[in-house]
Amino acid sequence: MNLTQEDWVAQFEAEENAVILDVRTADEFNEGFIANAINIDIHKGQGFIDAVEELDKDKKYYVYCRSGMRSAKACEIMNQLGFEYAYNLLGGILDWEGEVVEP
Repeated sequence: MNLTQEDWVAQFEAEENAVILDVRTADEFNEGFIANAINIDIHKGQGFIDAVEELDKDKKYYVYCRSGMRSAKACEIMNQLGFEYAYNLLGGILDWEGEVVEP
């Protein structure tokens, strides 16, 4: 499900069982990320699938990338793997108006 930043943040903040998932490359992640995000690179193919399958399917995942394209694909993959709640951030971190953590 695609959400605007406003809805994405509102739902995440109202949720006790939520995880922020950054599906960009490690290099992109190290340039700055949304607070508390975990990084699993979608470009790793089967490695991405293996890592995602280890996640708790009962949690809700708020997924983002650079522009929203890779995260939309990640949400589709997660849905196919049995994740009921995967929310894509429209516009990705490029359009993000919130705080960005710089490592």
